[in-house]
Amino acid sequence: MTSSYSPSNPKPQAVWHALSADEVINRLGSDRQEGLSFAEVERRQAAYGRNELIDNGRRPRWQIFIDQFRNVMLIMLLVVAIVSATLDILESLEENTFPFPKDATAILVVVILNAILGYVQESRAEEALAALKNMAAPKVRVLRQGKVMEIDSPELVVGDIFFLEAGVKVAADGRLLEAVNLQIREAALTGEAEATSKDAEKVLPIDTEVGDRANLVFAGTEVNQGRGVAVVTAIGMDTELGKIAAALQEVEQEPTPLQKRMTELGNRLVWIALVLVGIVVVGGSLYDVSLLRELIEVSLSMAVAVVPEGLPAVITVTLALGTQRMVKRHALIRRLPAVETLGSITTICSDKTGTLTQNKMVVQAVATSSYCAKVSGNGYEPKGDFYNANTDDPAALYERQLLLLAGALCNDALLKQHAAEWVILGDPTEGSLLPLAVKGGIDLKALQQQAERVAEFPFDADRKRMSTFYRSESIPEMPATEPYWMITKGSPELTLERCRWRQVGQDIQPLTLADRQEILAENDRFAAQGLRVLGIAHRYWSELPPAASVETSEQELIWLGLVGILDPPRPEVLEAVATCRRAGIRPIMITGDHQLTAQAIASQIGICEWGDRALTGREIEKLSPEELDAATLTVSVYARVSPEHKLRIVQSLQRNGEIVAMTGDGVNDAPALKQADIGVAMGMTGTDVTKEASDMVLLDDNFATIVAATEEGRVIYSNIRRFIKYILGSNIGEVITIACSPLLGLGGVPLTPLQILWMNLVTDGLPALALAVEPGDPDVMKRPPVKPNESIFGRGLGSYMIRVGLILAIVGLSLMVWAYSYTSEHIEGGLDPRRWTTMVFTTLCLAQMGHALAARSSTRLTIEMNPTSNLFVWGSVIVTTILQLLLIYAPPLRRFFGTYLLSEIELAVCIGFSTLVFVWVELEKLVLRLLHRGHPLQLRE
Repeated sequence: MTSSYSPSNPKPQAVWHALSADEVINRLGSDRQEGLSFAEVERRQAAYGRNELIDNGRRPRWQIFIDQFRNVMLIMLLVVAIVSATLDILESLEENTFPFPKDATAILVVVILNAILGYVQESRAEEALAALKNMAAPKVRVLRQGKVMEIDSPELVVGDIFFLEAGVKVAADGRLLEAVNLQIREAALTGEAEATSKDAEKVLPIDTEVGDRANLVFAGTEVNQGRGVAVVTAIGMDTELGKIAAALQEVEQEPTPLQKRMTELGNRLVWIALVLVGIVVVGGSLYDVSLLRELIEVSLSMAVAVVPEGLPAVITVTLALGTQRMVKRHALIRRLPAVETLGSITTICSDKTGTLTQNKMVVQAVATSSYCAKVSGNGYEPKGDFYNANTDDPAALYERQLLLLAGALCNDALLKQHAAEWVILGDPTEGSLLPLAVKGGIDLKALQQQAERVAEFPFDADRKRMSTFYRSESIPEMPATEPYWMITKGSPELTLERCRWRQVGQDIQPLTLADRQEILAENDRFAAQGLRVLGIAHRYWSELPPAASVETSEQELIWLGLVGILDPPRPEVLEAVATCRRAGIRPIMITGDHQLTAQAIASQIGICEWGDRALTGREIEKLSPEELDAATLTVSVYARVSPEHKLRIVQSLQRNGEIVAMTGDGVNDAPALKQADIGVAMGMTGTDVTKEASDMVLLDDNFATIVAATEEGRVIYSNIRRFIKYILGSNIGEVITIACSPLLGLGGVPLTPLQILWMNLVTDGLPALALAVEPGDPDVMKRPPVKPNESIFGRGLGSYMIRVGLILAIVGLSLMVWAYSYTSEHIEGGLDPRRWTTMVFTTLCLAQMGHALAARSSTRLTIEMNPTSNLFVWGSVIVTTILQLLLIYAPPLRRFFGTYLLSEIELAVCIGFSTLVFVWVELEKLVLRLLHRGHPLQLRE
């Protein structure tokens, strides 16, 4: 047997949907009646591998832990610990005592804890590929060497003939050879929930989109009904599912805006520390080389003071608390950094079905010969009204009721109530006709019990129609004189061409050319509104036609009317989109649905104006990256898109400087979700693949929840900036105090590394955590998003930290001079350096408590703020003050931290000096108010 499928051509590239079944069989070297021989299967398995997805591998967990020590701040702390331990050991050797480098030990503990914290955040391995693998069918029936057998799906090879039936998962991509009433759920690939009808006889154009390839089946999808036979055209990574897996593994996770800002912060702090150390050590040594050891100790303290050791822990806890609040708003955060990224979002790319819409097909309009009306209602609930209609015309009302009755009977769906929710069992499009009938006053339960269906012509993909036959006498109030009533429902154009008559009131009149044109024009108007349109017709029979007479029986029909159906927007989405607009966030719709439907929904909820440009997947394929970048600046609706298109759109938006959130529920969305700055999966309808590739899961599949989560993210980012300015402002004050102390010639270091670690972890950490739960500003969603490239020191944060740091240093140095003078002149027994250094240590710590209270707001004075709005701040200040006093008055802690027992007067002086920082920050607010009078929004953080 000759074939183009050979070792020299291991992966034949062909547009299988553009070839006939026989051509595909020939190209793949297979046989319809016999399948592949066992020898040929072995050869192909050996040459081309197994039918399974391949994992390219990821970083091992030990590598993730080692990578944590590449952080420049941790590296600097490690160097400080080594130098500090060396000095302690040398000092112990000189004094002939046992060495215990407690400063170095404390630093190492902090370094290891921070590394563990980073490891925990990064070590969650991506499970998206594993979830993809789980979609593969475990068993598959194939034809080999003339025998039908069941094999494991990984053993499939290209050219195998395999069988499909209802409930079976498709094991590989294939070209259909036979299809009998075959419908397959392809939502995992296309994003559309409605099952796709398949047709083996079709030969499609080369540029047909994946979702429209009716003669192909795809791995990972599921047979909904019918049966079929197909030949395998692609296995493993060459399938559409495999291409998604490959795209998923190629996407590199970009650092979040916060991670970038923290990296920037770390680099700056390290350089500042190195410069200061260089100045102190080199400058001091040139002045007096005998001070070298003291200068090194000062430098070590400075290096420890520069690094905000507690900041990573505070940020992690803040983000974790944010995730708990978001769960209450139906958003589950899977990766902590995503919490802050939400606050920086500039663009939300949303799927249509189920996210912007209710994922419920609802009749929006009906039209008959004399009647045309809009229909109200919510979901499948059988309550609603007909409006904008000529309700006083008995003939028109008769037409409407006959149309509603016909729609309810030419139907295989069921309307059920589960708890308080109404649901459709069966096809949602035809199911939408059931609540419509109830809205028109039809007793659906009585109708279904009494009406006797005696025959039917099932829906066919070629006819695009279905017909049902009922005994006329079994239908309440059925006026027909003939014993059988046939109802036909389907494509308006194809149903209309089978009609010769039309229903006008209770009369039947000939269908003229003008009538046909009017009906088609109405159909076009419905379609232009994005409605999915059904045409309904009927006729009467004296006896049942033969079962095989579909073509001849569906003739001479009487036209009843049109029904326009739409998956309507969620009620809360309109306000959510408006909130996005006010917040400077651009909503974008990306859907696999048709262009008109997408435009109709998008214009209805405010994403675009009717008539704005919309791009289809076919158009995207023809655009270069540069052309797509230009298009994504203005286009807000994308229709009939494939996985590759979604990924390209997200990448284009990111090239344009946008911070992108992308929603999705199907496997096809996974690469784009992973590429996006925030991947948002659907919790109710999303696949495991999508959830594992995402950063956030919507528990209610609601677009409005993304907006609520974005608001929460903005509040969190504001709080992160709030406690960063608090922590770093305090650290700057410590650094300046330590750096200037040698210039005062007092001898000794005012703060040891251990005391600085205490300040950075406890005195800074507890109030910082309290600031992290500060309530959000009511105007937080009336401001534009934070610019993606904004520095962590942007919008005045850097200058604020320097001002507060200088004031804190001035207070500390002033107290240092006074304390040194006081203890050396007025204390009996001589000068003990621990006395004045303890006063400096205590003053700086207590000054930070006042700073924490003042840092709650940039504009409002502390006395103006409701003290109960954040009791955690007051609690942290009280607890931290008590802990600081224990370091002075509890003997074990006093010995460990090297502090001195202060008198009441000395403690009172420390408290007095420390309040000056609080007074300064409060005075700054009053000055800023005067400068920004009339522009209060500019002041709010």
